[in-house]
Amino acid sequence: MPTNETFDIQGINHLALVCKDMKRTVDFYSGVLGMPLTKTITLPNDMGQHFFFDIGNGDQLAFFWFPNAPESVPGVTHARALVGRGDLTSAHASMNHVAFNIPLDKVDEYQQKLLAAGVDATAVVNHDDSETQASAEVTDTTFVRSIYFKDPDGILLEFAAWTRKLDERDVNVEAVSTEVVAAGS
Repeated sequence: MPTNETFDIQGINHLALVCKDMKRTVDFYSGVLGMPLTKTITLPNDMGQHFFFDIGNGDQLAFFWFPNAPESVPGVTHARALVGRGDLTSAHASMNHVAFNIPLDKVDEYQQKLLAAGVDATAVVNHDDSETQASAEVTDTTFVRSIYFKDPDGILLEFAAWTRKLDERDVNVEAVSTEVVAAGS
């Protein structure tokens, strides 16, 4: 497993997103997904609120609510569609989706739990090294199994379970430079 020799980064402390309605956000993340609310803050000068949810392993998912925040723009601020149902593109510097790590043996059960709770969730996606990057069944190259769904603000979420340990075989694509792409057009 590669190690970071520059900084002792130990995971995600918290990821901070912006919601339109904090109560609706609490109802979804605590009520539907079962994430404990761990910290609530009223921002100074009537700037809004900042709430934190425990997502396991000491990591937190946080939300800001700003009363004067601009409206979201699907396809710009966040992905427009669920995986397999349309365009996933979002703008540079946007947050495309949040993936929560779940146990491999719970993938199918959690997909059914989401549907039972009224959440529009995708079928289980078996990400692999095939041409389409996904298969209906688990294959010998499947590396993660996922379920995609959105929160009340349209933020794309994923429940993801690793099927195997990643290794040197999994780093086999050269990174694209926009300068090279632009020069070729």
